[in-house]
Amino acid sequence: MFLIILEVFMEDTIIFVDDGFFGLVKKHFQKQDGKPKRYLQSFRNICKKENLNLKHLFIYTCPPYQSPKPTKKEDFLTSRYQNMTKMLRKKNWITLREGRCQKFINLDGKEDFCQKGVDALIIMDMYDIKESYPNVKKIILIASDSDFVPLIEKMKKRGVEIFIYTYFNRKRKSKFSTSNHLLKVASRWTMLTKEDFE
Repeated sequence: MFLIILEVFMEDTIIFVDDGFFGLVKKHFQKQDGKPKRYLQSFRNICKKENLNLKHLFIYTCPPYQSPKPTKKEDFLTSRYQNMTKMLRKKNWITLREGRCQKFINLDGKEDFCQKGVDALIIMDMYDIKESYPNVKKIILIASDSDFVPLIEKMKKRGVEIFIYTYFNRKRKSKFSTSNHLLKVASRWTMLTKEDFE
């Protein structure tokens, strides 16, 4: 009698994550139920849901804003950021790329912050990904920005499916919105859920 063992090989994928957007979604779900949410585990959860093997994770972020004379809060946020990025850089399955943080005054006259240069880094890395990972046919992009539309169109022509994971709601003055054009051009899109962070 022969014992036949069938191995199921999951197809490889790469995740590109706009960490500024992803962090806001994570905080949103934490605020809803007051429970801490997982970070790296969430990417594994998404791959499990898609029945894909996470080959590599690209995280795009930026350091917290630092004024010429940093406040205690700025020093605290920078220290926490440095501890986090130090941990991420030790993992050979993760590539961490950094843009910069810009301070501005919003429409309500209050200080606000935004990432600069992050989208350009994502576009550059994703377009070149076939050189390093020629066998990858499915990519997961966690983002909400329409700037990625031309890139997705080009990647699809090169035979790569792009799955968008995003989050938005229809509430007035919500900080969560996603480009309809981005959703239409994606091979498929999925809303991030609280369960993805468990």
